Amino acid sequence: QLQASGGGLVQAGGSLRLSCAASGRAFSAYVMGWFRQAPGKEREFVAAISQSGGTTYYADSVKGRFTISRDNAKNTVYLQMNSLKPEDAAVYYCATKYLGPVQSTTNYNYWGQGTQVTVSS
Repeated sequence: QLQASGGGLVQAGGSLRLSCAASGRAFSAYVMGWFRQAPGKEREFVAAISQSGGTTYYADSVKGRFTISRDNAKNTVYLQMNSLKPEDAAVYYCATKYLGPVQSTTNYNYWGQGTQVTVSS
């Protein structure tokens, strides 16, 4: 089970830190990803991180602004979001990947409930 938190309302240019806490002992075995979905749009890849945290992946739209990290001792993955833009507003989801490329939603099998991020201009 995945529980995402940390969303909220922030002004453009501001920052938020999302957290995703996982239950169970297998957390460190999974690549973890963050996706987002804005109203009327498809869910899109944001970032992913390898099991050890040594490799990270980012969508071009967030590269240089967002940072994904994980703490396997706490079964938690984070998404630090800086320099937020109105177009970053969406519901953000964390998920565990079970196969294939990190960018595709179909390669993730467990999803959190989502946390809303709103960015005012």
